Amino acid sequence: MMNMLYHNGFGKIVINNQKYTKDLILFSDYIKTKWWRKEGHSLCLDDLSIFEERKPEILIVGTGSAGVMTVPEDVIQALNEQEIQVVVTKTPEAVQEYNKLVKEGKNVAGAFHLTC
Repeated sequence: MMNMLYHNGFGKIVINNQKYTKDLILFSDYIKTKWWRKEGHSLCLDDLSIFEERKPEILIVGTGSAGVMTVPEDVIQALNEQEIQVVVTKTPEAVQEYNKLVKEGKNVAGAFHLTC
């Protein structure tokens, strides 16, 4: 079964009818729950070590409802060098983009900050 996001709101996300209230990384077949970043509201490569073994074509980064989490350019460049395309946007838009790409059959992952 492919993991799809069916609902999104501040501080929560529903995947396959199960509600999550902590940040997470989502693949079409796997959910890494309670994802926490080393530097809180700034993404660093250490936060994405799971991609060393699971290599999506595209990573959608949801930066929160207001877009507070930042993704430094060097992180994007490092992922691009691993042949992972990166899309960074606020979480509501990231949810829509993730679902669209999954439906298109793309090998996509999502990293979602659920609050600010």
